[in-house]
Formats: sequence, structure tokens, C-alpha cells
Amino acid sequence: MNSQSFAGLLGAIVASVVMVVAVAYGPIGQYGKPAKPASIQQSAPVQMQPVPVAPAPRGPVIREVPN
Repeated sequence: MNSQSFAGLLGAIVASVVMVVAVAYGPIGQYGKPAKPASIQQSAPVQMQPVPVAPAPRGPVIREVPN
């Protein structure tokens, strides 16, 4: 067995271990993931306070400068 075939075998073993760990910790798609809980509906809507209105933008202030 030469070094190239040994490296290929070792690479295949490492790749298979990485794939097994990837599937164990993060399944692809929805497989193995818990179902999303249903959203809870409140009977009375929450009152939001009105947002204060920003003042209208003003132009540049031009002052007369004595000569």
C-alpha cells in the first residue's frame, strides 16, 4: 500500500465521520426538527402610544453680516 492509497483511504474515513457528525447535529430540511409552536392570539389588542410627529424641515438660516 503506497502513500497515495493510504491518504485516499484516510480521507474517505475523515469525510464519512464529518458527514455523520453533520447529520447528527444539523439534519437537512425539516427532518428531525421540532414542529413550530402555534402562535398565541391575544383577546384584546395592545394599545400603542402615538409616535410624536417630527417638525417640518427648515431651510438654511441666512443672517446679514455687517461689512
